[in-house]
Amino acid sequence: CLIVSPGIAHLYPAPNPVIRAALEAGVPVDNDIGLFFRSFAMADWVHHDTPPRVIAVTGSNGKSTTSALIHHCLTEAGVPSQLAGNIGRGVLDIDPPADGEVVVLELSSYQTDLARALTPDIAVFTNLSPDHLDRHGGMGGYFAAKRRLFAEGGPDRAVIGVDEPEGLYLAGQMSEAASDARVIRVAVSRKLAGPGWSVFARKGFLSETRKGRQVASIDLRDIPGLPGVHNHQNACAAYGALRALNIAPRVIEAGLRSFLGLAHRSQTIATRRGVTFVNDSKATNVDSAAQALRAFTKIRWIAGGLGKDGGIAALTEDLGHVVKAYLIGHSAREFALQLGGTPLEICETLEVAVARAAAEAQDGETVLLAPAAASFDQFPDFEKRGDAFIAAVAALDA
Repeated sequence: CLIVSPGIAHLYPAPNPVIRAALEAGVPVDNDIGLFFRSFAMADWVHHDTPPRVIAVTGSNGKSTTSALIHHCLTEAGVPSQLAGNIGRGVLDIDPPADGEVVVLELSSYQTDLARALTPDIAVFTNLSPDHLDRHGGMGGYFAAKRRLFAEGGPDRAVIGVDEPEGLYLAGQMSEAASDARVIRVAVSRKLAGPGWSVFARKGFLSETRKGRQVASIDLRDIPGLPGVHNHQNACAAYGALRALNIAPRVIEAGLRSFLGLAHRSQTIATRRGVTFVNDSKATNVDSAAQALRAFTKIRWIAGGLGKDGGIAALTEDLGHVVKAYLIGHSAREFALQLGGTPLEICETLEVAVARAAAEAQDGETVLLAPAAASFDQFPDFEKRGDAFIAAVAALDA
């Protein structure tokens, strides 16, 4: 068997020569995720009162926050839990799970596409927007890679965001009837109704409904670690997964309120002379940048890097709160041509952009790093880009 890194192409845009050779020789090709699921159950589990379980989270945006939020709430509730996969530790590096432990995995499309075994107890689909299309041969291939988490063996319970057509389709495929409680539908674009199990957020309030009745609600508006509608969607997805484990609503609420957020994801770095600095370096595509732009008002927006197909043209309707854009990196001039009448300045580097935005920002404004682009032109990854932003903000007072 050939075990490969998720970053190595096995089909599109062209198979790696080593993978092609393995396939031509009839050698099975797998990745660490498939190996993990094939080896997860152990012989001594017969002595466990509660067998360990796996919650696997995928989607285009929010899967890291959702996974970390589930793990945090479980820990706060006293349930042993480990976080791994596309976040934190590799799946083959975790400790052997204890009695009743829950392993929370964040899984990217690269990971789900090739894994020969995908058998989580609970599978979560947050949302879908165009990303990695060259690697998956288009939007259909991208969705198919995500969908494998639900089709390869089938989870006991599926938590599915239905704000996009693909999620709605997936929920329909997983359900035997409208009242099928094995599927928990999640939405933030509308109120969900019907006899099934649903979790939705409207105007900052999370509601859980079952059999047509509301059974719980949480006010998300004043939770500092979950600002904006996109984080309310993350909260709903995490809530659904936790309820599938029979965690009580008030216990979940306590966990949501103590969650501080993830580094580089809507992370408030500092407030300086009435100006808030927010690091959302993880906003590497247009959709995640749009979510960040909708979460704040009076924004000094730092964007740019290695742009993706289409640039930022799709963000036109989300620029209303942008006071000025400060553009960096390889795609700075391309982005400048797509900003219409929005005031802008080409700064080239992140350090210059932070200094210029800070110098011009007024009381009550937000300096937001939400690049809408990959980092590879100037940084090895989005984490290093976020670290550079934090360092640049710290240097303002040096």
